Amino acid sequence: MKRFSLRARLLVLTAGLLLIGLSLISALVSDHLERYQLDRIDGQLLSFSEIIARVSANGPPDVVNPASRPELLDPALDLIGTPYLVYLGVNGAFAGDVQSSRLDSASFPARDELRAVPTNATAVDLPAADGSGRWRAVARPTAGGTLIAAAPLTQADATIAQLRTSSVISGAALLVLLTAAGWFALGRGLRPLRRIEHTAAAIAGGDLTQRVPGIAAPSTEIGHLSASLNTMLGQLEQAFADRAAAEARMRTFVSDVSHELRTPLFGIKGSTELYRMGALPEPSDVDETMHRINQEATRLTALTEDLLLLAQLDEGPDGQLDQAPMDLRTLANDARHDLRALDPSRPVDLTGPDGNGPPAPAPVHADEARLRQVITNLVGNAVAHTPPGTHVRIGVGTVNGRAILEIADQGPGMTPEQAARVFDRFYRTDRSRSRAGGANAGLGLAIARSLAQVHGGDIELETALGEGACFRLTLPLLEQQRMSAS
Repeated sequence: MKRFSLRARLLVLTAGLLLIGLSLISALVSDHLERYQLDRIDGQLLSFSEIIARVSANGPPDVVNPASRPELLDPALDLIGTPYLVYLGVNGAFAGDVQSSRLDSASFPARDELRAVPTNATAVDLPAADGSGRWRAVARPTAGGTLIAAAPLTQADATIAQLRTSSVISGAALLVLLTAAGWFALGRGLRPLRRIEHTAAAIAGGDLTQRVPGIAAPSTEIGHLSASLNTMLGQLEQAFADRAAAEARMRTFVSDVSHELRTPLFGIKGSTELYRMGALPEPSDVDETMHRINQEATRLTALTEDLLLLAQLDEGPDGQLDQAPMDLRTLANDARHDLRALDPSRPVDLTGPDGNGPPAPAPVHADEARLRQVITNLVGNAVAHTPPGTHVRIGVGTVNGRAILEIADQGPGMTPEQAARVFDRFYRTDRSRSRAGGANAGLGLAIARSLAQVHGGDIELETALGEGACFRLTLPLLEQQRMSAS
């Protein structure tokens, strides 16, 4: 059966069940009809034998010779099923009989079979002497012996046989018709599965955009299957897209890491080659070369530490924090001092969120050292990407149940494309920008966002080209963290 299609297997199963059902129904109808026929004949024989037994209480009646009045006897016997009456004496000897002239005496039951009929009015089956059929017989005791009334079952058996023949013919015709109808119905019913099969084949061929069409009502099994498959296909397509994007990011990441590492390493190697070749004859040349080597080594160390921190945050962020209650106003005030120290000509304002009012409390449960690293990156970003003397505003407080610390500048701002990628690792809005003086490799904002997310918050960016940029650190309030922890 496994070699056959689902359509063929379902059809064979359905046809088999239908055949079994028709056979059972035919058998039950035949059995009930046969039982009805026998009960009817038994009732006639019992009634007739009781009447005759009363009439002939002292012996057989005078009409023992069927030829005496056949024009009266035959129709009378036909009315009650053409019975055959036999009288047996006390010792079981044959005393006489009454029979229809229309019946062949050779088809009557044998006398030995008649003598074996019980006299308790129980109907029994007897075979014909010539084997042509069956008889139904009932015996009653009388004063002079035993009265046996028997009737042929030829007509009843013929009716049963005709019924069974009709059942077989009609059942076979019905089975053929229903099988043919079932073949087309199953073909139509399985058509959605074939469409699903074609969709799956297209997807297996690489077209992940294919979806199962709406081939059935959502409330049906096929509808549920289609919806589930489409959901699964959407997830698979998204997974493949995410994997492709991750692979692309990984290739870019490896390329960027290689480039960032190669530049200082080449500088160190070049300086050592100059020293080995004797191209640094003066002590001042050696001191300058060692200074360059130290700068590149410092840059390599910072880059390695940043990469290690990102890897630790990706793998196990909870273990990187030493949290305690604190207020973001402390970090905001320190950030103002840092900005003034980096650029004394730069005006810096300390306000509430969005520049509304004075600084407001912003209590959080956080790792102060890590949050200082976030603010340092944001401050360094504002200094590095805005002209000297550009106004900077630091806002702190609470908005919509969140602690806020924002650093907004009035610099050149960013395009939407730059803003969408500014938190990517190794991304720089100006790749031609000089890295002299310890310029970072584009990891500062990526580290800042990762640290913010580890604390259950995030960093948001509002910017437009020519309108400056506002980096907003949002964190859960201290009360919310305590409620979630409890």
